[in-house]
Amino acid sequence: MADLIYQTESYVREFSAHVTGIDEAQHAVLLDRTAFYPGGGGQPNDVGKLAADGQEFVVSKVLRGNLHVIEGDLPALGAEVQGILDWERRYRLMRTHTAMHILCGVVWRDYQASVTGGNMEPLKGRLDFEFERMEKELVAEIEAAVNIEVEAARDLYVKILPRDEAFQIPDLIRTKINLLPEGIAEVRTVEIRGLDLQADGGTHVANTREVGPMKVVDYKSKGRINKRITIELDA
Repeated sequence: MADLIYQTESYVREFSAHVTGIDEAQHAVLLDRTAFYPGGGGQPNDVGKLAADGQEFVVSKVLRGNLHVIEGDLPALGAEVQGILDWERRYRLMRTHTAMHILCGVVWRDYQASVTGGNMEPLKGRLDFEFERMEKELVAEIEAAVNIEVEAARDLYVKILPRDEAFQIPDLIRTKINLLPEGIAEVRTVEIRGLDLQADGGTHVANTREVGPMKVVDYKSKGRINKRITIELDA
């Protein structure tokens, strides 16, 4: 099993590793440790490069199963490499993902609405909620409430818990459908202290203040009880 650095240390920008396998079909390499997030839960995968023996290999995509898709030539099996993330992109995604959790936490706390879907890109994201009605006044209330939580400077905490212990946490799953795979032994949780606690696999900032001002830029109906809120962050 590879050491998945991103699960516990979101701020690692560079790391050393060894190439432990080559997948010719995917034009990808496996590493014994990685800080590249493979994507999931609406958060896109990281990109960046691997450096070895004076050469640089562009990591254009990262797939589940520890596969780092490379543009051009592949590094040699067994090579020692330095992984270098596109940090500006990663950090923007971290801010955005935490913003999504703030939005989810506020809507759950104040309106008890479940999440029915979501997606994000750097500095922009959307969540769909189980609301029957979505009006301008309600959206303004939500925008004001999420920015209060940003300014509250709440710390975030990541834990990896045994499955049985994790599922004793009330409201651990905030999505309408439980997306956790059957049979997993451990569950990673992300807590915004005093606001939100849920199962999550992505990367986050350490404190809500790092998110910066959050603006609702769009809202629309996606069905009878499915309403979409889209937010943007400052660069």
